[in-house]
Amino acid sequence: MVEVSPPWVKMCLPWRDELLGDTERGLVHGGVLTMLLDTVCGSAVLCGLPSPEVCPTLDLRVDHYRPALAGQPIMAEARVLRVTGAMVFTEGTLWQEPERPIARGIGNFVRLGPRNTPPGFAEALFGDIGHD
Repeated sequence: MVEVSPPWVKMCLPWRDELLGDTERGLVHGGVLTMLLDTVCGSAVLCGLPSPEVCPTLDLRVDHYRPALAGQPIMAEARVLRVTGAMVFTEGTLWQEPERPIARGIGNFVRLGPRNTPPGFAEALFGDIGHD
């Protein structure tokens, strides 16, 4: 996590050799990019609600613009676009160089509400830092 300014978050995935999908050309696996978009959009959801609740991913659309290259960290940011009683709509972007997006994701998350959120959920996520 790099920065949190609800309902917006920014993350950095440091480079690791295990992220490679194409070792000959030095390209990051597409599944890594999808996972990172799901994670950053889901994190925006958690800090964009009045109180944390379980919100599984309903749909994640990923548009790939260019390959992610080996040896460089991948930056990710996402924001909540809209919150309804049943859904949270988000948008996320990945990049390695500023102003040159690698991929964009639109994530839709289902709100399961307090009734389906286990006791201690916020504490397990945020520890002692609290959540406003």
